[in-house]
Amino acid sequence: MAKKASGKKQHKYVYKFGKKKADGNGKLKELLGGKGANLAEMTRIGLPVPPGFTISTEVCTYFYDHKRSYPKELQGQIEDGVRNMEKVLNRKFGDLNRPLLVAVRSGARDSMPGMMDTILNLGLNDQTVKALGEASGNAWFAWDCYRRFIQMYGDVVMGVQSRPGEDHEPFETLIEEYKAELFPGESDVEDSRLDASQMKELVKRFKRLVKERTRKAFPTDPWKQLQGAVGAVFGSWMNDRAKVYRRKYNIPHEWGTAVNVQAMVFGNTGTNSGSGVAFTRDPANGDKVFYGEFLINAQGEDVVAGVRTPQPVAELKKVMPVPYAELEGIRKTLETHFTDMQDFEFTIEEGVVYMLQTRNGKRTGVAAVHIACDMVREKLIDWKTAVQRVPAEQLDQLLAPIFDAKALRKASKLAHGLPAGPGAATGRIYFNADRAVEAAEKGEKVLLVRVETSPEDLRGMIASEGILTARGGVSSHAALVARQMGKVCVCGAGDLQIDYHAKIMTVGDKNFNEGDFLSIDGTSGDIFEGKVNTAPSEVVQVLVNKSMNPKKSRTFKDFSQLMGWCKKVTKLAVRTNADTPDQTANAVAFGASGIGLTRTEHMFFEGDRIDAVRQMILAEKIDDRQKALNKLLPYQRSDFEGIFKALKGLPATIRLLDPPLHEFLPHDHGAQSQLADSLGVSMELISKRVHELHEFNPMLGHRGCRLGVVYPEISAMQARAVFEAAANVQKKNKIKCRPEIMVPLVGFARELELQIEVIHRVAKEVAKEKKVKFNYLVGTMIEVPRGALTADQIAEHAQFFSFGTNDLTQTTLGMSRDDSGTFLPAYQELEVVKANPFASVDQAGVGQLMEIATAKGRSTRPNIKLGICGEHGGDPASVAFCHKVGLNYVSCSPFRVPVARLAAAQAALADEQAVASKTKKKTIKKKTRK
Repeated sequence: MAKKASGKKQHKYVYKFGKKKADGNGKLKELLGGKGANLAEMTRIGLPVPPGFTISTEVCTYFYDHKRSYPKELQGQIEDGVRNMEKVLNRKFGDLNRPLLVAVRSGARDSMPGMMDTILNLGLNDQTVKALGEASGNAWFAWDCYRRFIQMYGDVVMGVQSRPGEDHEPFETLIEEYKAELFPGESDVEDSRLDASQMKELVKRFKRLVKERTRKAFPTDPWKQLQGAVGAVFGSWMNDRAKVYRRKYNIPHEWGTAVNVQAMVFGNTGTNSGSGVAFTRDPANGDKVFYGEFLINAQGEDVVAGVRTPQPVAELKKVMPVPYAELEGIRKTLETHFTDMQDFEFTIEEGVVYMLQTRNGKRTGVAAVHIACDMVREKLIDWKTAVQRVPAEQLDQLLAPIFDAKALRKASKLAHGLPAGPGAATGRIYFNADRAVEAAEKGEKVLLVRVETSPEDLRGMIASEGILTARGGVSSHAALVARQMGKVCVCGAGDLQIDYHAKIMTVGDKNFNEGDFLSIDGTSGDIFEGKVNTAPSEVVQVLVNKSMNPKKSRTFKDFSQLMGWCKKVTKLAVRTNADTPDQTANAVAFGASGIGLTRTEHMFFEGDRIDAVRQMILAEKIDDRQKALNKLLPYQRSDFEGIFKALKGLPATIRLLDPPLHEFLPHDHGAQSQLADSLGVSMELISKRVHELHEFNPMLGHRGCRLGVVYPEISAMQARAVFEAAANVQKKNKIKCRPEIMVPLVGFARELELQIEVIHRVAKEVAKEKKVKFNYLVGTMIEVPRGALTADQIAEHAQFFSFGTNDLTQTTLGMSRDDSGTFLPAYQELEVVKANPFASVDQAGVGQLMEIATAKGRSTRPNIKLGICGEHGGDPASVAFCHKVGLNYVSCSPFRVPVARLAAAQAALADEQAVASKTKKKTIKKKTRK
C-alpha cells in the first residue's frame, strides 16, 4: 500500500466505529457493504460492538480498475483506523505486552454468506502469542489462536491449498497426522486433548508447511499481515464461488465488497466463553422464537464450519443465564430498530457479550410471508413494506409440494439438474408417455423420465407427479408445460443416460429400470434414489384440493392477506396461460384476472382426437380436410365451453394453431405403420406426407399465421369452435364470455388482415345461427422482430398485442431455446449475458423491441390492449419491466400467478416510492433556493 498522503482534504475511504460512535450508518450499504453499515448502526444504538473500521466498496472498484493497487490515501486512513482501535481498547497493534489482534472480513452490499474470505486473530507472531498467553493466563488458548491464524492466512492469503490428488485440506491433514502420532489408534480426537506445548508444536509444523508450499516464510510483521489480508479479501470478490453465487442471485459484479477490520474478541478462552449464530425469529417457518446455535469455548468459525456439533441457542440459558438474558434483550432491540428479522453473530468472552454482525436474515418463502404479516400485526411495519419484504420468487415455495423432512434426511442423492418446476415428487419412472398414463390409471405414482419432451408427451406429463429430463433448460418444453400444470420438474440432468429400447436409466455405475422409484426436488434440482414421502402445501390444499379448512391454516391466512394487499396497489393485471378448465380454475383461485394464452394445439392430443388431426394433415383435397376438421370441431368447442365456464366472465385470449403440422405426425416406421392401419391408408401416403412437411428450420417455417393463410379452413374451424362455445355458455349458463382470438407469428399486417377476415366472417355466421351477440377482440402475438418494428401498421387491424417473448427472444437473439443450454452457462460466467434470456427478459435487446412495439402500436390505436404471454410473465424482473413499459397485463402459468401478482405489486410500490423521492428532492431544492 502507498504512503500516507498530505495536503488538500482527502477522499474518505475508511469509516471508523467504536465506543458508541461511528462515521457511517445503516443507510450506507452501497458504500460500506451490509456488514460495515450494520456494524456502524449497531455501534450508534449502543450495542456492544468491538471497535474497528470499514474500507469502502470504492476501494474494491479501484483495486480492480488499477491492476490490484490502492488509492494513495488509503494507507494513512487505515493507520488512523488502527490508532482509533488502540485508543478505545488501550492496546497496541504489534505490541509485545498488550497486543491488538484483529479480524479481517468481507462485507458485500447483499449478504453472500461463506462466499468470500475471512481471517481471524491477525497480529499474532512468535512474540505476541506469548503476550496473549500471559494476559489471558491461558497458554493453550494463545497457541490455539495462533495455529488458527496461520491456517486461515496460509490458505486465504498465501495459497496453501489442496494439490491435485489430495482429498483433504493440507492443514487439516497435518492436524490429523499429528493427532495420530500423539494418540495412536484413536479417531476423532478433540483439539482440547492437545496441551499448550503440543499446540506450539502444531504451529511449528504449520509454518513449515507454508514454507514448503509457498517457498516463503510466514510473515511476522502485523502490518504486512494486514496488508496481505486486505488484498486477499478484495481478491475473494472474484473467486469462483463468489462469481457463481452472484450469478445465481443476480448480484452485479460492479458492486464490489467492503473490508471490515475489527478488534478480536475470543470465544475460545474457556468454559465461560463461546460463540454463536442466531436469528431473531425462526427462518424456516417464521415463528417468533429465539432461534440459533452456539458452542462453548469456540470461535465463530467453529459454529459455521461444522467442526463440532453446536447446541440450540435456547440451551445457553442453562449454562450462561446472564449472557443469554442480554442476548434476548439485544434480539428485541435489533428487531425494533431494523424492523426485520435479523441474523446475527455473537461472541461471549469470559461472560461478556459482543456483537460481531447483524443482517436481514435469509428465510424460506413460508417464513417470509409469516414474518411480513406478523410484523404488520405487531405494528413494526406497514402493509406496503410487508409486500416489498417477501421475495416474489420465493412465493413458489408456498404452493409446491414438499418432501417430508425426516424422510429427506435418510434419502440418497443421485444427481442434480436444473430446478424447472418447484416442489417435490416421488414415483415410479417411465420412459414413455403412454406407459406412464397406463401406470397412472392403475393408481401408480409416476415420474415421466425423458431425454427431452415434446407435445406428444403431454398426456404422460399430465399423468405424472413430476417430469425429469436429461436435456433442456428452464424454458424447455418440459419446463414450460410443467410450470403451467404446477408439476414438479427437473430438466437438463446431464448425468442421466437413458436407453429407451432397454428401458434403463444409468447414472454413474447405477442402473434404474422402468418401474423403479425415484424422487425429484424441483426447487433445488436434486434427484434422489427410491421413495421420499411428500405432502401438498397448505395453500394448495385450501384453494385447489379443497381438502383443508382455511381457518385452520396459518399459511393460507397470511398468503391470503398478502394477496389482498397486492390487489390494493397493483396496476398491472395478471392473467394465466391455461389450456384446460382445471388449469383455468386453479389460476382463478390464485387470483388470475383471465387467460392470457390458451394453446389450442395442446387440446389436439386429448383422447383419440389426434387421429382427426392427422386425417386433416394427410388430406390432399380441401373436402377431405374439411371432413377431418368437422370431426375436430366438437372437441374444440367442448374444450372452450369448459374454459369459459371456469372463467366466470373473465376474458380469455385463445391462440390459433401455432406449431408446424409435422409435429402431429409420427416419424418412426413402427408408429407410421400403426397410423396407416388405424386410418386405413397406405404407408406410402403417410411417408410421402411426412417427407413433404419436413422442414430444415421448422421454428421459422410453415407455422402460426402462415398455416391459417394457406389453410384458412383451419382458422375457420377454430374460430367457429370458440364462438359456438361462447354462444352455448352465454345461453345455457348465463355467463358472459369475452373471447380474445389471437393470431400467432404475425410479421406482416396483411397476414393479420387475412386472418381477421376469416374470424369476423365466422363470428357473424355463428351470431346469426345462435341468435347471440359477441363481445370479442381479435389481436396478434408480437413474436418476430418485424412484427415489433411494424407494430403501427399491424395495430391498424389488431385490437390487442400479446408479446410472445419465448419466440421473440429466439428470433431476436438468433438462439434456440432448447439448444442454448450448451453455451448459455458459459455466457453467463463470462458475463456475455447477465441472466438467462429465456428466463428473464433481455431488456436491452428484446425489451427494446417491446418498447418500440408499444409506442408504435399506441400511436395508431391509443387504447390497444398490451400484454405478455411468454414464460417471462412469471419472472419477477420481467414483470417489473412490463410494468415500466406500460403493459396492461402479464400472463403466466397458473401456479406462477401469485408470484406475478406480488411482483406486479412490488413494481407499483417501487414506482410510488420513486415519485415520492423525486417530489421530496424538488421540495428540498426549492427550500434551499429560498
